[in-house]
Amino acid sequence: MRTPKATELFMALGLTITLVGCAGETVTEDTVDTTSEAPVAEIAEGGEGGEGGTEYSEGEQANADFQDKLSGAELLGALQEGGHVIYFRHAQTERDYADQADPNMSLDDCDTQRKLSDVGIQQSQDIGAAFTEKAIPVDDVITSEYCRAWQTADLAFGRHEKDSKLNFLPFEEYTDAQVEEMKANVMPLLTAVPESGQNTVIVGHDDIFEAATGIYPAPQGLAYVLTPDGAGGFELVANMLPEEWANL
Repeated sequence: MRTPKATELFMALGLTITLVGCAGETVTEDTVDTTSEAPVAEIAEGGEGGEGGTEYSEGEQANADFQDKLSGAELLGALQEGGHVIYFRHAQTERDYADQADPNMSLDDCDTQRKLSDVGIQQSQDIGAAFTEKAIPVDDVITSEYCRAWQTADLAFGRHEKDSKLNFLPFEEYTDAQVEEMKANVMPLLTAVPESGQNTVIVGHDDIFEAATGIYPAPQGLAYVLTPDGAGGFELVANMLPEEWANL
């Protein structure tokens, strides 16, 4: 995603979180915050968090500043060859609020969670159609246990495998230790090399990705393409809005 486009989207959505500490690392670090004792990142975007503001956090700025290493036909060719992990933030929901902090929220009851909007449903279907049309191979499709994540995957790819390691912690703010816990949970998934000729799709949430990369993925439906190096790390190759897949 090009910086001017990202900036325009952030301004339109009024996204904000406040990050202090380890956020902003290039390939494998992020931070989000959950306690008043050791605040690292206060989610205030309205993604998995609360109300938006006007200034960029470090994670938002890292997202806006990100420059694709591959794009267009070159990116498509790389994806068709396989070997990548594609991390999607779930598609657009009807509204944004921190349901992870709602005592009435149940992972077993979609009615207690944020729901995909009509736009989010269409985004998911369009992503899946583009993958089929462009012959982008997908092997594992791994999601969080939240309905908006696995439903995004089902609408796009017709299948999913839930992994609780992709669930964000049930807080609106995180301590340094909780950020490290989320990072430790997701890093094995981001660094696992896919089967030969295949790509792995992950559908998760903003906090989890930021915990591993320092990048706050916005808007909803945004995807980052990562290339695992086989040695416990990865390279961030590109990011893609839902509507951009059809234009590869």
